[in-house]
Order: sequence, then structure tokens, then C-alpha cells
Amino acid sequence: QVQLQESGPGLVKPSQTLSLTCTVSGGSITTSYLYWNWIRQPPGKGLEWMGAINNAGSLHYSASLKSRISISRDTSKSQYTLQLRSVTPEDTAVYYCAGSQGLRIGPRQMEEYDYFGQGTQVTVSS
Repeated sequence: QVQLQESGPGLVKPSQTLSLTCTVSGGSITTSYLYWNWIRQPPGKGLEWMGAINNAGSLHYSASLKSRISISRDTSKSQYTLQLRSVTPEDTAVYYCAGSQGLRIGPRQMEEYDYFGQGTQVTVSS
């Protein structure tokens, strides 16, 4: 059974970099056809797909975040990471990591992904 767990600071100051790690257990992040995504949900708003890295290491980013986002992976630890630079209070959200067979953007609910973590609250505030 594949399980995902997000980890990282719950509070980030404005202008700093938000960094989160997703640890995948029960499966491999190099399994063919799998994409490993980051999604967020600001308070009172819908889900926003941020970006993904696939099993081969290819990257896909949301156009609206492309200038600030980086996703990387450590296959030896079965982890992938999110970095979001120059954060503002508008980046306050619950952040989810999720796995999917194929690239899936524009989700309406997390159940559209094959695997997903419980989410972690990140607040941007001074």
C-alpha cells in the first residue's frame, strides 16, 4: 500500500522560501508512468495544482507559479521536495503531495489522485 507523508515548517515568513518534503512508502517514485504532484488549497478556495515530477525526473510546473517553484527528488530516500520562493501571505494553504498515473492538473478533489498525503498547513506570516 502506497503512503505519502508531507513534512516541513508550518510557519514561513514573507519573502522567504517554503520547503516541503514528501516521503513515499510502500512504493517507488521511479515506477513507470507515475507522476508525483504538489497541490495546495488556500483557505476558502479550491485545489490548485502546483507542479509534478515524473518517474523519469521530468518536471511540469503550473504557469502561474513557474517563476517561483522548484521540485526535486531523492530516489535513494524515496522523497520529493517542493520549494516555493518569495512567499507572501497569499501562499498560506494546506499543501498536499499526491501520486497519479499520468499527469493530472486542475483537480476538484484529492480523490482524483491515486495516492495522496493527509496535507500539511503552511502559514505565511511575519
